[in-house]
Amino acid sequence: MKKPTLLLATLSLVLLAACGKQEAAAPAPAAAPAAAPVAENTVGKSVFGKTCSLCHAVGAAGAPKAGDKADWGPRIAQGNEVLYKHALEGFTGAKGAMPARGANASLSDAEVKAAVDYMVSLAR
Repeated sequence: MKKPTLLLATLSLVLLAACGKQEAAAPAPAAAPAAAPVAENTVGKSVFGKTCSLCHAVGAAGAPKAGDKADWGPRIAQGNEVLYKHALEGFTGAKGAMPARGANASLSDAEVKAAVDYMVSLAR
């Protein structure tokens, strides 16, 4: 057997043997319960980026800007069902207009609702 191959085989055996050893260590302190991870709304974020941001990034046609707590506050106070209805069916109010499905008729109800949830989360 050649020296490099023998060396590699020996090193592999030593590493494998080391994997099976258990060293005595001080017990780890009890970890504080981790907060439940917040599920990222990837669908809502994607729909926002492709459709909703066209108006909500700049406030076009009176659209509340994404993340603007003052502008979103009164809307959020109406409840998600009202926000969903306005986003799905369209809405004309004192501050402007919301086209049905953000003017993207190919969006499903679930995608529109996910986008609403995403924008609400930015304003909380």
